[in-house]
Amino acid sequence: MYVSGVAMASFSFLSLNGLGRLAAIWFWISLLMLLPKGRRVVSASDYLVGLGSYDITGPAADVNMMGYANSDQIASGVHFRLRARSFIVAEPQGNRVVFVNLDACMASQLVTIKVLERLKARYGDLYTENNVAISGIHTHAGPGGYLQYIVYIVTSLGFVRQSFDVIVDGIVQSIIQAHENLRPGSIFVNKGELLDAGVNRSPSAYLNNTASERSKYKYDVDKEMTLLKFVDDEWGPVGSFNWFATHGTSMSRTNALISGDNKGAAARFMEDWFDQNNGGSAFSRESEANENPRRVSTIIPVVHENHHELLELAASFLSSAGKPATRYLSIARRVRSALRLADRPKFVSAFCQSNCGDVSPNVLGAFCIDTGLPCDFNHSTCGGKNELCYGRGPGYPDEFESTRIIGERQFQKAAELFNKASEQLKGKVDYRHAYLDFSKLEVNLPKKGGGSELVKTCPAAMGFAFAAGTTDGPGAFDFKQGDNKGNAFWRLVRDLLKTPTQEQVDCQQPKPILLDTGEMKQPYDWAPSILPIQMLRIGQLVILTVPGEFTTMAGRRLRDAVRTVLTSGGNGQFNGNVHIVIAGLTNTYSQYVTTFEEYQMQRYEGASTLYGPHTLSAYIQEFKKLATALISGKPVQPGPQPPDLLDKQISLLTPVVLDATPPGVNFGDISTDVPQNATFKRGGMVTVVFWSACPRNDLMTEGTFSLVEILHGKDSWIPAYDDDDFCLRFKWSRPFKLSTRSHATIEWRIPVSAAPGVYRIRHFGASKGLLGAIHHFTGSSSAFVVA
Repeated sequence: MYVSGVAMASFSFLSLNGLGRLAAIWFWISLLMLLPKGRRVVSASDYLVGLGSYDITGPAADVNMMGYANSDQIASGVHFRLRARSFIVAEPQGNRVVFVNLDACMASQLVTIKVLERLKARYGDLYTENNVAISGIHTHAGPGGYLQYIVYIVTSLGFVRQSFDVIVDGIVQSIIQAHENLRPGSIFVNKGELLDAGVNRSPSAYLNNTASERSKYKYDVDKEMTLLKFVDDEWGPVGSFNWFATHGTSMSRTNALISGDNKGAAARFMEDWFDQNNGGSAFSRESEANENPRRVSTIIPVVHENHHELLELAASFLSSAGKPATRYLSIARRVRSALRLADRPKFVSAFCQSNCGDVSPNVLGAFCIDTGLPCDFNHSTCGGKNELCYGRGPGYPDEFESTRIIGERQFQKAAELFNKASEQLKGKVDYRHAYLDFSKLEVNLPKKGGGSELVKTCPAAMGFAFAAGTTDGPGAFDFKQGDNKGNAFWRLVRDLLKTPTQEQVDCQQPKPILLDTGEMKQPYDWAPSILPIQMLRIGQLVILTVPGEFTTMAGRRLRDAVRTVLTSGGNGQFNGNVHIVIAGLTNTYSQYVTTFEEYQMQRYEGASTLYGPHTLSAYIQEFKKLATALISGKPVQPGPQPPDLLDKQISLLTPVVLDATPPGVNFGDISTDVPQNATFKRGGMVTVVFWSACPRNDLMTEGTFSLVEILHGKDSWIPAYDDDDFCLRFKWSRPFKLSTRSHATIEWRIPVSAAPGVYRIRHFGASKGLLGAIHHFTGSSSAFVVA
């Protein structure tokens, strides 16, 4: 979703050495215990498999969040870190494919271009636009400014180079890791229904699809999760990727903390769950069935001292003054880097996005915030106003709890599918890719009774209902969903920017055009016209990568059309058994794709289907061509190259000029400490405030701004929780916008499973001096007891 703020802004561990064999034996024993009784994984090493993961957390201050297009939603801290997760599957002497899953709102054409340039410089023609797919999970809680088209960077005050660079670097590093980890292995696929993680947020549009088509499906959203389990011949399971459709909007349009939302949370939970249950002696296994997994080193002993002794011990560790630190101290103290087995590939789990266009994680429904009554069914308004209609997540009114619950539901289903996966992928690795100009694509539509008619797609345009937003993030003013007329005032405002031609108006019918973005070229392109489509094959699995958000029924039609081609031709290559998944928001972004019937309703999704009513038909036609080429072994025409607009980007974001503290205060000093002789119960919250500096000075990539440590023995502090943990929040603030002074507030919600003992909280940061030099610092709170 990318809502009305755009329009409004436009208008105004251990080396195994000699113990290796014994450790490997115990590892396989523990692995087999996790599998269902009577089943075991048999590896035939059909493929080389490699996985990688790298930090892509962007600037945690001053930058507008990407997704809601709310200009007031400015990043100011970290809920948990964002990552790029990649897998490579290769035939030992043949083709290979790369799939990257980003904890970001969507892929970016410019990011894809620069990633491919760097891969070419390193690997030659091994990794190209044809076999590399980069997909976003659609979190609405990541920094923006990394896309190249104007309409997507208006609210971020233009291009944000720091956001862009960290994503490009992270993707490349994750692919390098996956490449260097390539080893003989096998892949297993499993599917299952997840019923309570998504609802249709535009049911009136869905109902406009024919009754006969709707009758083929049990639900008005897709409930199926498809999971791949990657198994290394030596190490056993090393990762999983799954696809499931639900929006990344559990976190609201007012949230200011960087977060992977429900899919990012699910990935954290799955990776921690595996490490706790499969990581051997490096991790504890104390997490309870109903609580999110976490990482805590088993070298932390069970503390036998009585409470009085613990308090005395804690009292001997007062807060330390802020002091200089090295950039690498933050990385060294991270929980996850400290506890990994050095010789074992780290487990990588990705929760990928699919055809989520009309699917909301706010499963309780949409209600009016003034009356508490359900919103109007057709227009999602309350007394005629869209601003009052909001969807409610399962943790309502706590959006963090809703994020946890929807993430946990996806994780639990994924863990179940992972443990039971038994169907092995076998067969070719292959791919097809093409660029298409969606502003003028000719489409042959079959007619009832025979024959066909030729129609065309249109230059990009957004309808009036686009500015109304959705129940996940309502818009403003007098816009509403389902508006197929518009009004005179906003037409006048629109015409100040660009008056659409009559041809464009006719092409986009019944959409009333609010922004004619496809024909707006100053100072450079406002919207994409050239889009990539791509098909990746791994045995009987086929991934359809699409550069937008397909609605439920649109995705079903595309999958069915491709399935028909693959199973009816190709000399029985698939033998009727093909698993097809849609990977949404991949390689670039072009908003929504609805069915022709849904388009007529002009809900938010229809108004945001850029290229007119025949957009879906165009995708289906062109994907059928890719499928035909795939099974026949023939190439496809590459099509016109998309533009590289990096040199044209404009940024209005003010740089960090200077950080300062009051006289006598150091960066990293405590501003608000824990109470003296404090004891906190599990389930409670600890809050500490530090004098800090702008997080944009150093993103702490693969590091951490915040850390909870537990006392080991009498004087050794061991990392227990960091920026990657769901329970720890880093909040940054300054007293006013241009102030040089700032605070970091670290909140630790103590998990029920936290070990009793003595703890302290640390902060890492970097300040900018008068001459622009960056100085790293750290500070710590007084110690306290968790009982």
